[in-house]
Amino acid sequence: MDEIKITSGYDGLKLPFSAEAEQSVLGAILLDSQCLDRIIEILPIADYFYLANHKLIYATMLEMFTLGRPIDFVTVLDNLKKDGEFDEANAKTYLLQLAQIVPSIKNASTYAYIVRDNYNVRTLITTARDIIEDASSGAGDAATLLDSAEQKIFDIRQGKNMQGLQRINETIIETFDRLDRLNSDENQLYQGVPTGIKDLDETISGLNRSDLILLAARPGMGKTRFALNIARHIAVKEKKRVAFFSLEMTKEQLTSRLLSTEAMVAGMKLRTGKLGDDEWIRLIEAGDILSRSEIYFDDTPGITVSEMKAKLRRLKNVDLVVVDYLQLMSGGKRIENRVQEVSVITRNLKIMAKEVNVPVVTLSQLSRASEQRTDHRPLLSDLRDSGSIEQDADIVIFLYRNDYYKDGDNVDEESDRNSGECIIAKNRHGETRSVPLHWQGEFMRFTAKEAKRLEF
Repeated sequence: MDEIKITSGYDGLKLPFSAEAEQSVLGAILLDSQCLDRIIEILPIADYFYLANHKLIYATMLEMFTLGRPIDFVTVLDNLKKDGEFDEANAKTYLLQLAQIVPSIKNASTYAYIVRDNYNVRTLITTARDIIEDASSGAGDAATLLDSAEQKIFDIRQGKNMQGLQRINETIIETFDRLDRLNSDENQLYQGVPTGIKDLDETISGLNRSDLILLAARPGMGKTRFALNIARHIAVKEKKRVAFFSLEMTKEQLTSRLLSTEAMVAGMKLRTGKLGDDEWIRLIEAGDILSRSEIYFDDTPGITVSEMKAKLRRLKNVDLVVVDYLQLMSGGKRIENRVQEVSVITRNLKIMAKEVNVPVVTLSQLSRASEQRTDHRPLLSDLRDSGSIEQDADIVIFLYRNDYYKDGDNVDEESDRNSGECIIAKNRHGETRSVPLHWQGEFMRFTAKEAKRLEF
């Protein structure tokens, strides 16, 4: 019996594979197509096969499976003939060989695991070669090369290297599955993470995974405190994991602010140490509450997105990432134009949010343009080093306190000096509006405030 010519997908490279395992998987499917239900979970695409002809045969089987067509010796042979990739006589002969070579149909899943394991080893070998070439080329600094290498290895483990174009019928099923989960008794597990401010949550549907949320304000407006309030609520009240990257303040300073908020003790007293007995008791209780929460601080100065991503991969199962703040980050490469560098950073932050599948709240400074206007409320055009910030962000939120612009001689005694606004200037998921806030400067906290809705 003549054998069909076998060619590999990696000609010239000595990479591990098992021809017998690949043949047994295909033969088992020919004898009993129902085993494809199990095999397809292990080998979702044809690229797992090393031998080119095996890859083609399996791809044909997958296409037939998707179209709901029966899979057996005759139907597979007919489809192969239509493709014109096989000579009819050789194709018939080889398919018969595949059906005869299977030791046991019951072990089809085991054969599939062998095929997959060999694929992973081959991918690891080729990835290692790429890493060596990148390192030898001298392109990029050591930190960038290390993160790139780590990312490539991580992608192999996660199977991300196998992602390709996905037909809409598959995504429709996934969408209906998500809607079904949202309507289940455990829907809170699949909704956006709540910020603790009701009107804000209703407008943006909480902080949704893969979203890049930009929180911008003038210096001293309270954006760090607002971000800490959200982080505290999510960690303490919602029992979720928060990673807070601070490029401006130390971990100790952030912790002090959280203690002030949780214990309702004035921040000034924490700085001076002049505390009463009752305040000490409240601080101890607050420390106990916060210590049981999952808030993780990182105060590495000039951190890059690559470094963040590497740390998040090690932490795992993160529900919120906060970056304070954008303009203090490093792009990791020498770019003379700062606007261009910030644009690269925001693009990479959006990619990180999508890859890690976590909402990323990034704080940003505003330019002085708002201070030159009669109405000081910020606009999208006020974003400092804007570049692609507005474009990349899914949601843009501005913090505004009218009292910020009043000096001691021009203060209106009848006005609420503690009022503020959370202005949603961009929202890919819904409307834009202003959410009223109440500012408690003594305790460094923002709270919700009921007021009339303002449309923008």
